[in-house]
Amino acid sequence: EPQAAQQSVLQAETHQQQLDLDALVDLAAAYLLLDKIHLALDVLQQVIQQQPEHSLAWARLGLVHLQQNDLLQARADFEQSLKLCQLQSKSPHLSVLGNLITLLLQLEQIDAAETYLQQAFSQLVQQQSALPAETQAFHQQILELSQLKLWIKQARYAEAENWLQEQQNKLDAEQYASLLAQYTLSLAENDQHAQAEEVLLEGLKQNQDSPVLLMQMVELARLQGRTLQAIHLLQQAIDKDKDNPDLWSKLSQVFCQQFDEQAALQAAQKAIKLADTLEISEDYPAERITTIQTQAKLALAQAKSAQQQYAEADVLFQEILQETPDCQAALQAYGSQLMQLGKIDQAITLYEQLKQLDPIGGSLALIHVRQFPKDQQTLDKIEHAARLPSIEGKVRLSMLFQLAASYEKRKQYDKAFGYAQEANQLSQKFLSYQPQQHRNACARTRMIYNKSFFHARQDFGVSSTLPVFVLGMPRSGTTLVEQIISGHSQIFGAGELGIIPARIQGLNRWEREIGSGREYPDCMDDMTAYISRGIAEKILQELQEYAPDAKHIVDKLPHNFENIGFIKLLFPQAKIISVRREPKDIALSNYFTDYQAKHGGMGFAYDLNWIGEQLADHDRLMRHWQRIFPGQILEIRYEAVVDDLENSARKMLDYIGVDWEPQVLDFNQLERSVKTASVWQVRQPIYKTSKAKWKNYQTHLQPLIQAMQAPICPAPQFFKPLPVPGLYTDAGNLYRQDKLDEAEYKYKMLLHHIPDHGAANFQVGMIYWRKGHLREAIAFLEKALQKCPWQKIWREALIQAYETIGDKDKIKQIDAMLAALSST
Repeated sequence: EPQAAQQSVLQAETHQQQLDLDALVDLAAAYLLLDKIHLALDVLQQVIQQQPEHSLAWARLGLVHLQQNDLLQARADFEQSLKLCQLQSKSPHLSVLGNLITLLLQLEQIDAAETYLQQAFSQLVQQQSALPAETQAFHQQILELSQLKLWIKQARYAEAENWLQEQQNKLDAEQYASLLAQYTLSLAENDQHAQAEEVLLEGLKQNQDSPVLLMQMVELARLQGRTLQAIHLLQQAIDKDKDNPDLWSKLSQVFCQQFDEQAALQAAQKAIKLADTLEISEDYPAERITTIQTQAKLALAQAKSAQQQYAEADVLFQEILQETPDCQAALQAYGSQLMQLGKIDQAITLYEQLKQLDPIGGSLALIHVRQFPKDQQTLDKIEHAARLPSIEGKVRLSMLFQLAASYEKRKQYDKAFGYAQEANQLSQKFLSYQPQQHRNACARTRMIYNKSFFHARQDFGVSSTLPVFVLGMPRSGTTLVEQIISGHSQIFGAGELGIIPARIQGLNRWEREIGSGREYPDCMDDMTAYISRGIAEKILQELQEYAPDAKHIVDKLPHNFENIGFIKLLFPQAKIISVRREPKDIALSNYFTDYQAKHGGMGFAYDLNWIGEQLADHDRLMRHWQRIFPGQILEIRYEAVVDDLENSARKMLDYIGVDWEPQVLDFNQLERSVKTASVWQVRQPIYKTSKAKWKNYQTHLQPLIQAMQAPICPAPQFFKPLPVPGLYTDAGNLYRQDKLDEAEYKYKMLLHHIPDHGAANFQVGMIYWRKGHLREAIAFLEKALQKCPWQKIWREALIQAYETIGDKDKIKQIDAMLAALSST
C-alpha cells in the first residue's frame, strides 16, 4: 500500500526532531522501502555520526550502498555491523548475515560466503530456544537457499541434488515443488538454463499437477524465446484446469509474443469470461478477484493492440487505469501503444507515472522515448538492477543496452561502448547465427539469379505496380524512407511485412513434402510461369487487404535485399527503393540496438566482425542486382535525405510514378502505427545528429573495418540447373491424364538430374505398377519411402505391393521403420 506508507512517513517526518536514534534508523528503513535512497543515506549518516557503534545503522547503510550498486562498500558496512555486535557481546542479526552472504555470492567471493554461512547456521542453532518457531523456520529456509546457491556457484550439483532428495522425503508435494522451483531459479540466475530445465522436467514427471513447477517452466521457455514451448505447456495446464482465468490471460500474452494475434484475442476473451464468473470465497477473496479481472482485461487490451484495434484497446487501457491507477503493467503496455501511434507526449506522461511506482522500470521506459536520466544515481540504480541475478541469468541484457544509450547521450562514448559490447557478447549464447552460412547463401543467390535465368522467364509473374519494396541494411533509414513516401495520398505504408520470406518458406515446405532434397533458391529452376503468377496474385490480394483504395502499398522489410530476384520474378514492374547509409553508422546503430537475441534477434548484429561481413555481403549483392536490373532499382542515400529532404522525396515519388504532394515533408505527423526499432525516430523531424556518429567510436571499430575490407570468400558453389522448368508439375499433369509414357519420360528426365527425388521415384514406381512391372515398381517405391518415411500414402502403396507379391518380411521392416520414426 504505497500511498498509505507515504502518508505514514510524512507523519513521522513532521516529528523527526523528536525521534531517538533507533527510530531514525527505522525511518531510514522506511525510506529504503519507498526507494528514497538519498533520504535514507542522510538519516543513517546522521545516526552514525552521533553513535558510531550503532550496529543496525551500519547494517541498513549496507542496504543503501547495495541499492547504489556500491557492492564493496556494502560489504564493508555489513561486516562493520557484525564486528560491532561482537564487540558489544550481542548476537549478530541473522538477516545481516543473510544479506552479507547474498552479497558475497553476487561478488563471487565464494570462500567468504561459505565462512559466513557456517557462522549463520551456528548462530541459528544458538538462538533456537530464543526464537519463535515461525521466525526460526523463516531463517532456516533463507540459509538453506543460500546453501543451495553456494553449491551451484561451486558446481557441487551432486550435493545439492542429494540434499533436495532428502527434503523430498520430509516435505509434502507442494512444499517440495516450491523448493525445487527455488533451486531451478538459482540455476537460471547462474546461466545454467539447460540444467534448470532438466530439473524442472524431472520434477514435472513426478508431480504433473504442480502449478509452481509448470509456471516456472513456462517462464523459463518464454524468457529464452521458446514461445511455442511456453504455449504448449500452458495448454497442458489449461487441460487440467480449464476454468482458471490466470492461465488463459498468460496464454493470451504468450500468443502475442508469438505474433498469433487471433489466438491471443480468443484466449483473452476466455479469461474475461471466466474472471467475471468468480465469486468471493476463501480461495478467492475480493482483492484477488479484482487482480484476476484486471489481468484478464489487460490481456484483452494487449491482444486488441496487437491486432491494431487501437481504439478498442485504448478504451480498455483507460478503464484499467481508472479502476487501478497503480497497475504498472497497464502503464507500460498503454505507453507502448501510444508510442507506436506517435503519441509521444502521452506516453511520456504514463512512463512518469510508472516511474513514481517503479523508479527502475519507469526510467527504462523513459529511455525508450529518449528521456534519459539526468542524474548519475538513477544510472547507478539501473546498473545495479541489471546485475541482480534473475531467471534471465546473471545479467539483464536489455538494461545494459539502455545504459549504453544513456551514456552515449552523455557523450561518454567509451563507457557507452563498453555496455553495448558486454550486452552483445552475452547475447551471443542465444544465437545460432553462422556468418559463413550467410555468405554462402548470398553467393548461391547471385549464381542462380543471373541474366540468363531471367531472360528465359520473361513471361513470369504479373505486371502489377501495386507493391513497392523499401529495403536495405537494418538501421540504414528504411523506416524514414517508408514514412516519407507513405505521406502521399496514393501510397500506403504497411510496415515490415513477412510476405516474401513466407512464400520462400512455403516453397521450402513444398520441396520437403515431395522429398526433392532441394530448397530455395535451387528449386526456382523448376517453377513454371503459371505457378509464379499464382503466387503473385495471392500476394496482391493480401496487400490489398491493408488498403483497398491505395495505388501503391509499401513493404519495408530491410532484408528483402536478399530476395530481389524472387521479387522481380513475381513482380517485374515492382518499384524497389534501396536505402544506403554510411556503413560504419549502420554498424554502430545495429550494435547499440537491443534486438532481443533470446527471441531470435537479428543474428549478425551482436558482433562487429559479423556486422562487417554482412555489410560487405549486402554491398556485393546490391551490385549484382543493379547489374541484372539496370536502372530498375532506385538507390537513395540516408545522408541525402537528411541534407535535402524535399529533393529526395521528389526523386522517390517520381520513381514510383505519382504526382508531388508537399505533405510528405511532414512525415513525422503521419498518423500510423510503427512497430520497428525506429519507432521513436520516425516521430521526430529530420535531425542530423545521427550522421557520422561512428567518429565517436573510432578506437573501437578496427574489427568492423577489417571485416568490411576483407576478401569475400564463400565456399565453392556447384549448381546444375534443370534443362527446362516445370518437369515435376508437367509430369504430374500427364500422369493425371493417363499419359503414362509421356509422364514416365518427364519423371525420368527429372531423376536424371535429381536421382533421389522422392516424389519422382514414387510416381515412376506407380507408373511401372500400372504397367504390370510390379517388382521394378517396388524398387522405385522403396527408394521414395527411404527419402520420405513420413509419407503415409507412399507407405501404404509399398505395403500393398509387398502383400501382392507375398513378402511379409518386408512389411515387418516397414512397421519397424515406422516405430523408429514415431520414437524420434
